[in-house]
Amino acid sequence: MARVEMVMPKMGESIMEGTVLKWLKQVGDTIEQDESVLEVATDKVDTEVPAIQAGVLQEILVQEGQVVAVGAPIAIVETEPASTSTATPAATPAAEAAPAPSPQAPAIPDSGVAEVPYIPETGTTPAQPVAQPQPGRFYSPLVLSIAREEGISMADLEYLPGTGSENRVTKKDILDYVAAGKKPLTTPAATPPAAATPAPAAPTATPAPQAAPAAQAAPAPTAQQPVASSQPSTKAVPSINGSQELVEMDRMRKMIAQRMVDSKRIAPHVTSFVEADVTDLVHWRNANKDAYKKREGENLTFTPIFIQAIARAIQDFPNINVSVDGDYIIKKRDINIGVAVALPSGNLIVPVIHNADQLNLNGLSKRVNDLANRARLNKLKPEDLEGGTYTVSNVGSFGNVMGTPIIMQPQVAIMAVGAIKKKPAVIETPQGDLIGVRHFMFLSHSYDHRVVDGSLGGMFVRKVADYLEQFDPNTAI
Repeated sequence: MARVEMVMPKMGESIMEGTVLKWLKQVGDTIEQDESVLEVATDKVDTEVPAIQAGVLQEILVQEGQVVAVGAPIAIVETEPASTSTATPAATPAAEAAPAPSPQAPAIPDSGVAEVPYIPETGTTPAQPVAQPQPGRFYSPLVLSIAREEGISMADLEYLPGTGSENRVTKKDILDYVAAGKKPLTTPAATPPAAATPAPAAPTATPAPQAAPAAQAAPAPTAQQPVASSQPSTKAVPSINGSQELVEMDRMRKMIAQRMVDSKRIAPHVTSFVEADVTDLVHWRNANKDAYKKREGENLTFTPIFIQAIARAIQDFPNINVSVDGDYIIKKRDINIGVAVALPSGNLIVPVIHNADQLNLNGLSKRVNDLANRARLNKLKPEDLEGGTYTVSNVGSFGNVMGTPIIMQPQVAIMAVGAIKKKPAVIETPQGDLIGVRHFMFLSHSYDHRVVDGSLGGMFVRKVADYLEQFDPNTAI
C-alpha cells in the first residue's frame, strides 16, 4: 500500500503560505480524487483544497489554525485502502491524534466593484454577551478585519457569542452585531471605567505596551492567540497626550507591505502620463447603461472598456507583456489582465481576466461582474488570482485624477486610470477651431526600466489613449 504526502498547493501567484482553517475529512476517512479535504485561508482568498489522489486519510500533519508554506506536507494519504482486518489498527492511533476544533471558513469582503451593503436577516436580535470572555479563541482574518474597521475592541470580541465550530465568531455573527448597533458586550465588573485605569500600581508601572482592554486582565493575554500573524492587536503607546495607539498589521497588510517594498527594490519604476479625450466613450456608456442593466441585470461600467483598450495595445506592443528572470526576458503569449480592487478593509485584491484579448466587450463586462460577485460570496478560486501579465488600477473610483502605481511582480508594467472630468477644450472642425466641453481622463503608466524604456512605455500608454479616444459610438453590446 502506497503512502503519499499531500502538500500545500500553490494558491495563487506570489502566495507563499496559507492557514489551515478546517479539515473537512478526518483520519480514517475515505477520500475520492478531487474531493475537498480541507479549507485554507491565504492573504488573497479562502478556498477548499481537493485531493489529488483517492485513498484513505492516514495522518494529519498540520493542525487547524497553523500556517504552512506552499509545498510543505500537510497530510498522509494511503492510496490503496487496506482490507478491513488491517486498516482498523493502522487508523486507530492516528485518529486519536486528529484535531477536534474546526473554525468557520471566513468569507472575502467585496472587491469594491458594484458594492452591495450587508443587510442582516429580518428579525436579527442584538447579540447577548457570553458569561465569560473567551481569550485564546481563534478569529479568522476576515473577522479581525471587520472588527478593526468597525472599531470593535478585542474585549468586546471575546464576549461576542459565536455560532461557528467551538463557538468561534463567523462573518455573520460580527455583521449581525454591527447591524444591531455594536452595544458594548463587556460587563461593568469586567471593564472598569477608563478613569479608574491608572489607579492600580501595576498598570502604571508596566512600561511594555501589553495593556489591552481591562477585560483581558484576568484571562490569558491576547498574545496567546493560536496564529499571531493574523491577529491585529491594539496596545497603548506611552505619549505626552495619550492620543497614540499601536495597531499591529493584519496578515494581508503585512504581505502587501512586503510585496510593495520588494517591487520597488527589484524594479526601477518610471511613470509616463497621457491625457485622453473620452467624450464619445462617456456618451456611449450613458446611452447604453440603462438598457444593459435591464437586459443583463448587471451594471455596465468603464472597467471592461479600459481592459479592452489595454489588451489591444498589448497586441501592438507585446514587449510590455513580459516578465524578468535573471538575465532573461520571458515573453507571455496569453494576455491576462489583473484588476486591482480595494477591499472595505483597506487591503487590495487583484482578480485576473484571463485571455482578455479573446473576449468582446459584453464578455469582458460579464467576466468583471462575475469576479466581483464571487468575491462577495467567497467563491473566488486560486486560479482567479494567478497568471496575471499586466495590471490596471482604477484610482478614479476614489476621485483621483492620476497616480503612480507600483508594479505587481513579476510583471513589468501597470496602468492607473484616473477620474473622468469635464474640461473646456479646443475642437478642430472643418469650419475652424471651436471651444467646447469635453470629457478628459489621465492614464498613468508605471513600468520597469530594466526592460521597458521610455519610448516603449510612452508609446504604449499613448496607444491605450488612442483606442479610448477612437471608441466607436456605434458599438453594440
